[in-house]
Amino acid sequence: MSTIRLILAIHNHQPVGNFDGVFEDAFNTAYLPFLQVWEDYGDLPFCLHLSGPLLDWLSDRKPNYLERLQRLARAHRLEPLGGAYAEPILTMIPHRDRVGQLRESQRMLTELYGQAPRGVWIAERVWEPHLVSALAEAGVEYTLLDDFHFQRAGLEGRDLLGYYLTEDEGRLLKVFPVDERLRYVIPFEEPHSAYLRLRELADTQPGAVVVFGDDGEKFGSWPETYDHVYVRGWMRRFCDMLVANRDWLEVTTFSRVVDSQLPLGKVYLPESSYREMTEWVLPPALQQRLAQARTVLDRLPPDQADLLRPFFRPAGFWRNFRVKYPEADEMIARMMAVSNRLAQLESRPDADPDYLEAARLDLYRGQCNCPYWHGAFGGLYLPHLRNAIYEHLIAADLALDAAQGRPETFVEAIAADWNFDARQEIRLANDRMILWLRPAQGGHLYGFDDLRARFNLLATLDRRPEPYHDKILRAIREGTVVDPKAPSDEINNLQNKIILKSADLDAKLIYDTTPRKALVDHFFAAETTLGDLIAGRSVDLGDFATGTHLAKLIREPGVVTLVMERVGVVKGHAIGLRKQVRLEAGSPALSIRYDLDELPPGMELRFGVEINLAGMAGHADDRLLIAPDQRPLGRLDARLDLAELGGIAVRDAWRDARIDLSWSRPAAVWSFPIETVSQSEGGFEAVYQSTALIPRWVVQGDRDRRWSVEMTWTLGPAGPEPLDLDRIDLDRIHHATGAALTASRAGVE
Repeated sequence: MSTIRLILAIHNHQPVGNFDGVFEDAFNTAYLPFLQVWEDYGDLPFCLHLSGPLLDWLSDRKPNYLERLQRLARAHRLEPLGGAYAEPILTMIPHRDRVGQLRESQRMLTELYGQAPRGVWIAERVWEPHLVSALAEAGVEYTLLDDFHFQRAGLEGRDLLGYYLTEDEGRLLKVFPVDERLRYVIPFEEPHSAYLRLRELADTQPGAVVVFGDDGEKFGSWPETYDHVYVRGWMRRFCDMLVANRDWLEVTTFSRVVDSQLPLGKVYLPESSYREMTEWVLPPALQQRLAQARTVLDRLPPDQADLLRPFFRPAGFWRNFRVKYPEADEMIARMMAVSNRLAQLESRPDADPDYLEAARLDLYRGQCNCPYWHGAFGGLYLPHLRNAIYEHLIAADLALDAAQGRPETFVEAIAADWNFDARQEIRLANDRMILWLRPAQGGHLYGFDDLRARFNLLATLDRRPEPYHDKILRAIREGTVVDPKAPSDEINNLQNKIILKSADLDAKLIYDTTPRKALVDHFFAAETTLGDLIAGRSVDLGDFATGTHLAKLIREPGVVTLVMERVGVVKGHAIGLRKQVRLEAGSPALSIRYDLDELPPGMELRFGVEINLAGMAGHADDRLLIAPDQRPLGRLDARLDLAELGGIAVRDAWRDARIDLSWSRPAAVWSFPIETVSQSEGGFEAVYQSTALIPRWVVQGDRDRRWSVEMTWTLGPAGPEPLDLDRIDLDRIHHATGAALTASRAGVE
């Protein structure tokens, strides 16, 4: 009887910064039960990749699990797959970091198993041809990519049932295609579906090598999969099917194949990822057109559709996530700054090697791919993952300061094209904070690192359209929303179910027209209300929010000042705006001054400075807005319209951090949460991203047609709890206006 060989490759990963409870849940619902079942099946082998963040957690929390993996490896039932330590997108990071990440993973896995892995799992299968050189330099012999990659190179059908050689600059790599059909049926359809696919190949392509490779979390951690895979016995039925068909189906490993079979030939694969990723990276409008085109294709007669289908492949390029999501581009630029600084210091003989190594590991952790993009689930939209990236990049910067032997207090200003956009951004830094400003884009402060807390207060995210937003609106309109509590045996259509985790998501589909950063300058109409801003209805009467500013750096002993100026138009009048950002060595305070000139005589303008601050949890009682008299104003997601305040503070007891904002002129203040609507494994949800604080003034020029205001922003620890916190009903003031707030506070006087 004809035989084929099947390789089963499982990829287990949890991102840097994920909650401990998520690690624990994935372990209990997927990683452990998978192993428990597999151990019972004699000599069935499989290949396993453990990412560095997960392996770190397992080493600390589940050493017995790792001992069981070691026993399987010694029995030649488990072939370890390497990878890049912190699961970065390899094409996103410099060559030196690619090789370093690969070698760090090799070191850890060699220590675990007593043998170096010969092959690697590539994060999200994001591929560019030049990766061959980095993989070969790190000693990698083989990898696996989707059959979609090979199809884009012109291969199909029987061409995809083995492995190939590819090459870059004379360096070779073996590459296996992963069967997409198996990826869709395992474990979502009954094992018989996989049997039919494999039986068909055995009958038509004897000697074929077929690869299944996918995420281990699908085996129990994804919604509804645990009951399906383990309670209702899918996993054991699947293993029984493999054992029962040994006369024609050999379950094997990558190494056994490359040691016993020749490659099918040579191939040069174009840049690609798995098919879905090449769609997610496209702009929303193009994704919708792609879906329409696919519908047209499916309506054609089968012979015509089959003729066209090989040429109907999305051409999205992963790097364009940096264009689609500027926040991802900001993180990559920050990561590159740290990587370049590390590379420079490594060439200095006086740099402390221990601090360099600490910086390297934090840099690698700051390259974990998950928050750098968004597809079907979370990713970039999850604040705790973005914050983890910044936390490690800040930690790496601090380690590099120590390696460099910087003085205890210092201040510096560097102008460079940090964001790779052919325009200069400004980095102001002292021993307490790092500031990132972009004069060419509204003069915004777009990064604000509290070094003591290792937290970027501007790790914010804009609200923007996503293709699935139309699905939400259509499901609400048509009444097809799925009750998340309703029992269901259907698990193979998770991405097409419309499950709403809160009832008012349609009202939160609001899109931003200016970046949710700080020092975003607005001129509002007199009739503008807090409700207008919350609903996205406000109209900016000026052109300062995103306009280009001229910039000048002033360096003095112990002080640096960035001056940004623009002449813009407000209600048809040319007005000059000048803002100065001043930072002193050793100071936890940032000084900002605004000067307006050429104000129209006799005209009142309403000027506001938008300051968005990221806080991770908007509705937590330990993260509050505080008045100058130290009384709590509300949680970070409170909607407030306040009058005559000399400042406001944001207190984060969980992070033990606080920022006090004060201004020289009393201001009315609007405060409201920025919440995005995104898709997660469990359904569609609103995610708190930041709090928008907008102090605003009625501006009228003096006799010289000028007006000014000064601000001071001071970082520090959280400090004591606000006054009367135990007597304040935070829920009562959650949606307060100024009048309601006054009434609620009157009750505690």
